Amino acid sequence: MATDESKLSRAEAALELFRSKLQEGLIPSHIFNDAEIFELEKDRIFTKAWMFLGHESEIPNPGDYVVRYIVDDSFIVIRDENGGVQVLFNSCSHRGMQICNVEMGNTSHFRCPYHGWTYKNNGNLVGVPYGKELYGDGLHRDQWGLKSAAKYDTYHGMIFACLDPDAVSLDEYLGGFKWYLDIYLKKSEQGLEVVGAPQRWVVDADWKLGADNFIGDGYHTGVSHRSTIEIGVLPGPNADFHKDGVQVYADPGGAGFIYSPPQSFNGYPPNIVESLKRNLKPEQVELLIGNENYHFFPSHAGMFPNLSLLNAPAIIEQGGRPVPYLTMRTWNPIGPGKIEIWSWFLVEKDAPDWFKEASYRGYVLTFGSSGTLEQDDTENWRSISKVAKGSMARNHLLNYQMGMTSGIQPLTDWPGPGTAYPKAYLEANSRSFYGKYLEYMERA
Repeated sequence: MATDESKLSRAEAALELFRSKLQEGLIPSHIFNDAEIFELEKDRIFTKAWMFLGHESEIPNPGDYVVRYIVDDSFIVIRDENGGVQVLFNSCSHRGMQICNVEMGNTSHFRCPYHGWTYKNNGNLVGVPYGKELYGDGLHRDQWGLKSAAKYDTYHGMIFACLDPDAVSLDEYLGGFKWYLDIYLKKSEQGLEVVGAPQRWVVDADWKLGADNFIGDGYHTGVSHRSTIEIGVLPGPNADFHKDGVQVYADPGGAGFIYSPPQSFNGYPPNIVESLKRNLKPEQVELLIGNENYHFFPSHAGMFPNLSLLNAPAIIEQGGRPVPYLTMRTWNPIGPGKIEIWSWFLVEKDAPDWFKEASYRGYVLTFGSSGTLEQDDTENWRSISKVAKGSMARNHLLNYQMGMTSGIQPLTDWPGPGTAYPKAYLEANSRSFYGKYLEYMERA
């Protein structure tokens, strides 16, 4: 017990140092690979925040299901017979056996392979072998169905769950960030669809590094991804094309906007352009169409704690035109300094077939599990996490001060909510992300 208390106090001391230094733009290196801090993260963040589990298009029909995870907890995300979405804990109410051992499928019932307790796809217990004989009238089936996540909800097809019954609603949690999510999600009246199963792979890296990278780090593009620009995979006038964009944070998420020629819409086909003009708010459309002040397109984005989005163009044929793709990904922690990356490819349902195919190729080429840019990023995070595990990292403060002393001021005429800056090479979003992180970590 004393050893456990000592470890906990050491982790709390590290967090206290973090709190005192973040206001100076400094972050202790070892938070990216610390077993005690990771245990606190599991308890204070991943059981409290709203977590992205998947998209409704993955389970279009009654009985369709996928198995998803919040750290160590397994959930069956299923569409029941009435068309509703359920998020069921993947554990039999009898002896705790994992009730579903297949990652996706379609079923009307789940039957436990241990003792045969059987549940409908809405979680209700409907079958107990020898139930009357063994339990008499003492087993109340309505009390022993599959347990659900404390809260779950959807937003424009995105399925979220929260393990905290006292948490705010999903709508309240998303707050002002919905304005930016809508630009990704609502280009078409028909909505988005996931193509194929999400790609998954394990990386020896801390979950915060991926989240931090996507929420606001345009700075690394000109160095880490320079080769992809030089060979023409990632389009851009030069390796620093991210620098003169806009970085914005609207709790609980942030985004980076990149320059896009007026009326180009980043390469989307005409029918999607027309639908986004109808679907989005006028100020969102004006942002994308372009005026004398702005002509941008949202690129990378992130929502606390571990959801990231990327809507970016890729050149899939030499000399060809850029084709945009959309990926959502989660950085699911599976241990200190270790994550399983889940990466979804999404496209508008009513996009032309040629565009769907080209967009998917662009995604695979750049940010699929073997993508050129994906390899750049994960190698960076792996290296940081490896260094963060050593004893020197406990006294190593990292510089997150970019923008604090340069005189860069927030935009006063930005059309969306939150705080926006006229520069994408900035660490304001990262500091906001870690401020949110500490807010949760302080909730003992």
